[in-house]
Formats: sequence, C-alpha cells, structure tokens
Amino acid sequence: GFYSAFMVAHKVEIITKSYKDEPAVHWSCDGSPEFVMEPAEKETRGTEIILHIAEDSTEFLEDSKISGLLSKYNKFMPIPIKFGMKTETLPKPKDAKEDDPAPTQEVDNIINNPNPAWTKQPADLEAKDYQEFYRELYPMQFEEPLFNIHLNVDYPFNLTGILYFPKLTNDLNVQKDKIQLYQNQVFVTDNVEGIVPEFLTMLRGVI
Repeated sequence: GFYSAFMVAHKVEIITKSYKDEPAVHWSCDGSPEFVMEPAEKETRGTEIILHIAEDSTEFLEDSKISGLLSKYNKFMPIPIKFGMKTETLPKPKDAKEDDPAPTQEVDNIINNPNPAWTKQPADLEAKDYQEFYRELYPMQFEEPLFNIHLNVDYPFNLTGILYFPKLTNDLNVQKDKIQLYQNQVFVTDNVEGIVPEFLTMLRGVI
C-alpha cells in the first residue's frame, strides 16, 4: 500500500485538494509515527505525491527502472498512466511537397492499456482482438496460439480472464509460469502453481 513508499523514500509529502469547496492540505512524514498536516496553496483539485528518495534507493530515479516497474505491475491499470512525453508524427498537409518533412507534435506518453481485452465482453471482441492482446502479453512469442477461452465466472468467486492454448513444446517446463494473475488490473504474480489446476499451467493468458 501507500506506506511502502517509505521503503525507498526518507520523506513523503502529499499535497491534495478535494473536488468539494474545501481548502487544500499538505501532509508530510519522515516515516516515524509523527506527521505534519497544514494548509496548502494548491488551487486545482487533484493530488501530488512527492517522494524524497533515500540515498540507498537512487536507482528508482532512473527512467528505465521506473518504466520497467510500471510495465510489469501497472500495464493494465484501469486509469491512464502518463510517463513523460513522446513525439507523434502527423499526416502531411495535402499541399505539402514530397520531400517536405512530416509535421510532429509532443503528446503525453501513456504507457499502459486501461481497457485490456479480458475486461470486455466476448461479444465486443473479434478474433483479431484476441490475437493482438496475445501479442501484447507475449511480444517475444511469434507463434499464434491454437485457440483461446474467455473466462467470466461470478460464483463462488468473481474471476475474469483469457486463456490461450499454445502449441506444446518438448520442454514442458518452458511452458510454465506463462499465466499472469491480476487483482483489480494490477499484476500480482506469474507463479500460479497451487492457484490454478496443474493442467492449466501449460496455458498462457491472464486471470
């Protein structure tokens, strides 16, 4: 949860303002039981969380480290995650010359997919949607799966997901740990042994 922030930060600040007509608040804590809460000058609604990274955790200031963690755990978060900016190429104007460079613009770099296929109804998906999602899950897997099953169970517990049946290889151990387990679209683990039946560990997909 939130307090895991103190595993990498020696101080955490929160500046937040409600959508209601209430004054903004500034909260800060150094990881001790004591904290400071005072009025803030923030005028627009929203929340800022500021981590003062500890000296032994400066690796978490590197773009590659942050990007890797976000990609692993939050690539299907149900809200868009902006991580910097990226350059987008726009169509050339109709009157542009052939050797004119295409115009570009800087846009938000959204690094996650907030609406993954398994959260949608099967009736809203086509075969190509399942294939594209498979490639999103396993970008280094070049063989298409044999077929897939879209799960939607609401008793005795709620479970949704998509399981893909790949072509089997001689080394069955290579097939294992290919099912990704998510809770509220946040990655939990890909070691599902003991969570799903043994015969399903040969499959790929998300639940």
